[in-house]
Amino acid sequence: MLYTVVKKNSYQDSINLMLLSNKVNALDGVTKSQIMMGTDANKGIFKQSGLLTDEADAAEPGDMVVVVDTDDESVVDDVLKEADSFLADLSVKSKGQANKTVESWEEAIEELPDANLAVFSIPGEYAAPELERALDLGLNVFSFTDNIAIEDEVRLKKKAHEKGLLLMGPDCGTGIISSIPIAFTNVIRPGNIGIIGASGTGIQEVSCIIDRLGQGCVHAIGTGGRDLSEDVDAITVKDAIAALDAHAATDVLCIISKPPAPSVRDEVLDMLQKVTKPVVAIFLGERPTAHEGRVHLAHTLEETARIAVDLATDHDVKPCYVEPLAHDVTRTLGRDRTVVGLYSGGTLAAEAAMMVSEALDLGGLIKKRGFVLQHEGYDVIDLGDDVYTQGRPHPMIDPDVRIEMMRDYAGRKQTGVILFDCVLGYGAHPDMAGSLAPVITECLDAAKREGRELFFVGTVVGTRSDPQDYDRCLKVLSEAGALMEATNAQATRLALALKGISCPEPEKGTVEYKIKDDSALPEPTDALMELLDSKPRIINVGIESFNDSVRAFGGSSVQYTWKPMAGGNKRMIHLLSELRKHEEIDDENDRIIERFKQSQPFLVDVVPAKSVIPEINGKVILHAGPPIDFESMTNPMQGSCIGAVLFEEWADSEDEAVKLLRSGEVTFMPCHDVHAVGPMGGITTQNMPVLVVENRVDGTVGYCTLNEGIGKVLRFGAYSEEVIDRLRWMRDVLGPVLSQAIRHSEEGINLNVLVARAITMGDEFHQRNIAASLCLLKEVGPLITEIDVEKRKKEQVMHFLADTDQFFLNVMMAMGKSIVDYERKVQKGCIVTTMCRNGRDFAIRISGMGDQWFLAPVNTPDGLYFTGFSPEDANPDFGDSAIAETIGVGGMAMVAAPGVTRFVGAGGFEDALAISDEMERLCVTHNPAWTIPTWDFKGTCLGIDIREVVATGITPLINTGIAHKQAGVGQIGAGTVRAPLGCFERALEAYCASLGIE
Repeated sequence: MLYTVVKKNSYQDSINLMLLSNKVNALDGVTKSQIMMGTDANKGIFKQSGLLTDEADAAEPGDMVVVVDTDDESVVDDVLKEADSFLADLSVKSKGQANKTVESWEEAIEELPDANLAVFSIPGEYAAPELERALDLGLNVFSFTDNIAIEDEVRLKKKAHEKGLLLMGPDCGTGIISSIPIAFTNVIRPGNIGIIGASGTGIQEVSCIIDRLGQGCVHAIGTGGRDLSEDVDAITVKDAIAALDAHAATDVLCIISKPPAPSVRDEVLDMLQKVTKPVVAIFLGERPTAHEGRVHLAHTLEETARIAVDLATDHDVKPCYVEPLAHDVTRTLGRDRTVVGLYSGGTLAAEAAMMVSEALDLGGLIKKRGFVLQHEGYDVIDLGDDVYTQGRPHPMIDPDVRIEMMRDYAGRKQTGVILFDCVLGYGAHPDMAGSLAPVITECLDAAKREGRELFFVGTVVGTRSDPQDYDRCLKVLSEAGALMEATNAQATRLALALKGISCPEPEKGTVEYKIKDDSALPEPTDALMELLDSKPRIINVGIESFNDSVRAFGGSSVQYTWKPMAGGNKRMIHLLSELRKHEEIDDENDRIIERFKQSQPFLVDVVPAKSVIPEINGKVILHAGPPIDFESMTNPMQGSCIGAVLFEEWADSEDEAVKLLRSGEVTFMPCHDVHAVGPMGGITTQNMPVLVVENRVDGTVGYCTLNEGIGKVLRFGAYSEEVIDRLRWMRDVLGPVLSQAIRHSEEGINLNVLVARAITMGDEFHQRNIAASLCLLKEVGPLITEIDVEKRKKEQVMHFLADTDQFFLNVMMAMGKSIVDYERKVQKGCIVTTMCRNGRDFAIRISGMGDQWFLAPVNTPDGLYFTGFSPEDANPDFGDSAIAETIGVGGMAMVAAPGVTRFVGAGGFEDALAISDEMERLCVTHNPAWTIPTWDFKGTCLGIDIREVVATGITPLINTGIAHKQAGVGQIGAGTVRAPLGCFERALEAYCASLGIE
């Protein structure tokens, strides 16, 4: 039976998950299991494996999906424990590293400002936009990542060329830059040979032979296997040739190519004739009979390396480079016995297939589902092909697929020889020889029992400086029964010799070459030469272990802990990538931010709503959030409406009020449409007193009702007699007294100053307002004493203000509205200018889209509950108080108020700090006027950018009260709620459409 666990928003590196899947599949009771991210490509692998469940199919690309096939449900717990342990171990190892990890390109550049190379090992389906971002940042690119569309490779390589940068890859398995090994690479001694090679094991084989012959390499530039195709037209090869020719420390050029397009091969050969240094080249699949002009042409990788060494040491190039085999062949296999190649390296497989095909006239190489040769039992397979690595680690890392095939082919009666490689170096399995040896012995013993002759013939690709110990690996495999040769070419010759077939190499002379294009080699750019003239400074995007070789040999690197942009949503990735091309957006956003900084909000009055909001006169109810009708409101918001009707005396009873509200006689309107905001239900009617905040920059105003205190209050849906009586007291006493007091001041109350003071005293202005409320009382208290109002009313107001810790919240809301409505007068950029909720919808507005609402279903808060209540009692979130977070306080500034973190269920101070650090990633900058002592005096976050929200998948966190889902009960707790991602994605789509981005 299949069991599925989906861990939301839990991105893990694909290679780590492949290794984890292998560990899980070894657990008792697991029939089979797969752990992968929920991408479309991975769902295809789940389906192919018979493991695609409905839950897995519904997963998002950023979700980690665990599917287990087992007869015992309890085994799933064992799987999850193993997964948690494995991932926790990775985390501990990561924390133990000396170098800092970063989570964005901006952080990476800040940490390593002189970076000159980005190394990628991320899923190919997400790679193109990230590679382009690196190029736009002026970085050369090394793409271990494969599965990138050919059209993207062409476009990106052209872009790199135009920028004077080098794009190595895609599918670039190995590289050496200034003697620093990169990715899956061996430890090669420094030298004067510069290699340009298609992908991975071709470079490894040639460079390792060079090393074992006593010479070394300065550079090995991988180009990717398709660079010499007609589509790509050798863009990277050509740029690398020109650069190495100009590179003073490179004395010999060595070119390694998989079978190229003939026309491109001819272009490259023509270009090589103009190189000022000795050149050796191999175009796998060709059997050159002579060297051409200035270019020495090799047939095998071994010959390539030996010619390069002779050129590098000023020795004459020999006419033939066939070396004697390490093993004498005393008996041969029958004609019906075949040679099979099971390779972890594609270039090694191609070389072996070429030699076997040439010797037996089998028709040449093919490329079909991993096969590079397939002819009547003569099978040579590249086990690193996509068909074998989808959902599984590369065979250089994990021997399981090769072991399975070794057993399969060894059991076939026609198989006579199994050729194989054992690749060492950084990134490779720590003991591949030890893993393969017992299987080789097992297969040989089984064949012997059946009276069959079977040979395993292999080569170790490595050097004596590699971490796996080259000599030990040779010994382990030889003792297991394998016949080991020094090179892949020699191993293939031995395999054919066991069939009684020799592989002579003709002696080569040199023929004249007439250059077809006599133009000079292009001048390499300063950026490219700087890469080759210095040790690489790397931003490593993906597999963390790729840092090891770089740091061990004196390079510098920073680890970018990459996750798919936009949670892997390819539509969003496309839109975000297109938006980056609009450089004016940042300037427009800065203009919006500047308006925030310019704002001068002053509390200037408290007046009846109808006196300043003409739209509210008559039977009109303002409510929180985007537009909604009475029937669609949640129960507590309906309760607030009932209370408002009773307060205004439009009805005499609850039943009459409900009847009126359903009759169509009452108009419902969002507070935000008339420069107003309202907490929770947001219900505001004509005779309710509202705070008036004026933004003195241009007179933009913001209105908000007065805070009622705590307990049973209208904003939480209560409408009992005590609620209505309090509202009428606020109308008749509190409002008028505050109005007179505030107008008695010379200019009103400067709220910027008050907030700057209160934030240093521990307020975040959504859940905690006690300091600000007391500071406000300090301002208005003396004014109240001076106005001509009877003493009893003054005392009532003073006591109410002193007792109402949250009084300033409503002031902050009106203040926020006066700021954002000033910002909204510039309809440019993509800064969030409104966040609000009505119990059904969460809604945002953004600067560039004016009054347009973007909606998504609202969430229910998480938090702490008063005694007797639980999450089952909670109402979905509602209210306009998210205006606080819109302007950077509240949940965005959680670190400012450690005193309330536990009250809202956010844990302790470290949790509050983590939240603020997370919110910082969504914003353009900081507000220098409102600095937070507990955040090293950084200013509050400023300017939520929808691009960052969508790209990171992190949504603003909002501090909020929790209302009971039934009207009349009131507040039952406090907590936090996340804004839903959907409204930001919809805003991004609309904004892109407004810019003509499809």
